[in-house]
Amino acid sequence: MITTTNPATGETIATYETLDDNGIDAKLEAATRTYREWRTSPIEQRVELLSALGDLYESNKEELARLAVTEMGKPITQARGEVEKCASLFHYFAEAGPPMLESEFWELSDGGRAEGRWLPQGPVLAVMPWNFPFWQVVRFLAPTILAGNVGVLKHASIVQGVAHRMEELVLEAGGPEGLFQNLCVSSDPIGDVIADTRIVAATLTGSEGAGSAVAQQAGKHLKKVVLELGGSDPFVVMPSADLDQAVEDAVFARIQNNGQSCICGKRTIVHADIHDAFAEKFIAALKDVKLGDPMDDDTELGPLSSEGQRDTVLDQVATAKDEGCTLLFGGEKLDSEGAWMTAGLLTDVPLASETGTDEIFGPVGQIYKAKGIEEAITIANAIPFGLGSAVWTNDDEEREIFANRIEAGMTTFNAVNGSKIEAPFGGIKKSGFGRELSHHGLHEFMNLKTLVYPAEG
Repeated sequence: MITTTNPATGETIATYETLDDNGIDAKLEAATRTYREWRTSPIEQRVELLSALGDLYESNKEELARLAVTEMGKPITQARGEVEKCASLFHYFAEAGPPMLESEFWELSDGGRAEGRWLPQGPVLAVMPWNFPFWQVVRFLAPTILAGNVGVLKHASIVQGVAHRMEELVLEAGGPEGLFQNLCVSSDPIGDVIADTRIVAATLTGSEGAGSAVAQQAGKHLKKVVLELGGSDPFVVMPSADLDQAVEDAVFARIQNNGQSCICGKRTIVHADIHDAFAEKFIAALKDVKLGDPMDDDTELGPLSSEGQRDTVLDQVATAKDEGCTLLFGGEKLDSEGAWMTAGLLTDVPLASETGTDEIFGPVGQIYKAKGIEEAITIANAIPFGLGSAVWTNDDEEREIFANRIEAGMTTFNAVNGSKIEAPFGGIKKSGFGRELSHHGLHEFMNLKTLVYPAEG
């Protein structure tokens, strides 16, 4: 049995029966059966389904957004934005996707020719987290549908309502039974699901530990895996930056999704020439963040996803103090029902400390002073992660240096870092491997089959 809880109130939302071994087997058999048909479906049918899904997410935006808020606590305005982004991704692959499946051709040195043809491979398992409960799944689901594969989802337990609703929406849009199914299970049977011969590959967005476990099991059974793991992204501000805009975006980067985003700035690194002016504005703005009911349009910071997640962040703050870090303000538990805490900011963080190298998945940031560009890059790279990064500079030479030397899968200039549906997204180092979105994400779980045609005569 899985129980979902409203993190704003601590109240139980619903309970769900978990699948036993027979139930899991039935889901995998349905996925296999559907794949045999879907793999040969006309591209027009797949495009029609993607378009219908995009329309459904748009027309049901308010319902879906409220479901996400109720289960994991993000502010309603951000939840609406998440659903809108999902709709955009469905429409993107419906419109721009078919040319990505066209064959490639090569002339061979012996006079023959070769063709590279993109073909589906089978049922793919997706293990997904709660922080962006719709988006994380849709960026897997949309290319899966277009590719001719089928999807099996193991979603986070705390967002089972979202998982069930997403399965329903595929059916409502006209998708066949078995094309996309939710496995309502704990994490325990996932190793066996990966090992099952009916699953051809796996993708996971989540923690380093979960990614390592999935990768080991997939490797043992020679199955491809794509991993998008944690991040402790640098947010670098140089003297040529628009200071006020940089402050505004730094605040949003730290409180977006109640501080529970892998890809938004967690470590703010500011050039010494502007550090004090930036810090004064940054602290004032963070203190002014409106914490309140996540269903209120004016709320900027809601509860964390669960009391357990809140307590993890509080423990990290305590560890930071023990390591000699200075808590400038906040980072405290609220005396109320639910998973509430205040935003906070740490400084004097030793680079090699646990605080300096770990990811704080909550609304507590860190601020560093860098003497120059070399030290800023050293601080930015002094972590085991390499997911995203943001750099604020209007100096073209500095941009080139940061572009080439920050160790991350993405660097955004003069804006909050975030995935873009038209561009590849993923990490390096302990932030994982493989790419999602764009044609790179579409092709990750497809077979680029080479066809060779000898020279005639």
